[in-house]
Amino acid sequence: MTKRAFAPVVDDSTRLLILGSLPGDASLKAAQYYAHPQNAFWRLIGGLIGRDLSALPYPDRLNALKGVGVGLWDVIASADRAGSLDAAIRSPEAADLVGLVESLPGLQAVAFNGSTASKLGRRILAARHEITLIDLPSSSPAHARPVAEKAGQWAVLKPFVGLA
Repeated sequence: MTKRAFAPVVDDSTRLLILGSLPGDASLKAAQYYAHPQNAFWRLIGGLIGRDLSALPYPDRLNALKGVGVGLWDVIASADRAGSLDAAIRSPEAADLVGLVESLPGLQAVAFNGSTASKLGRRILAARHEITLIDLPSSSPAHARPVAEKAGQWAVLKPFVGLA
């Protein structure tokens, strides 16, 4: 089954772009980034900005991210995949990361949420030396490390988030 990424969540104040691989089934069904209740994304990024994003309605979560210069997208525009695991991705079509990055005047860093996003995204953005590229442990429940451990590793994003 072919699955497609959402539109990017960015604006002119985006300083940090967080890239996943491709939305999972729960996210696609809800039409929301990181919608699986066990995905730690909203807790991890909320901890960085000092807000309980999980408690907010989805549009407010996105506005909170934009308010601190954080954008979201995926490295894969579309792919065939049964289920939600990155290991099941077949025939991926890359998202236009270069085009998006070039459209964001204040972008300082791109963070990859998980190894699949990093592997594909780093290949696409390798020549963009003016942007810091950061690998993060996946927020997915499929990567069952304690959230506190992941939060310690996600703390590297702190210098890139703040009031716009």
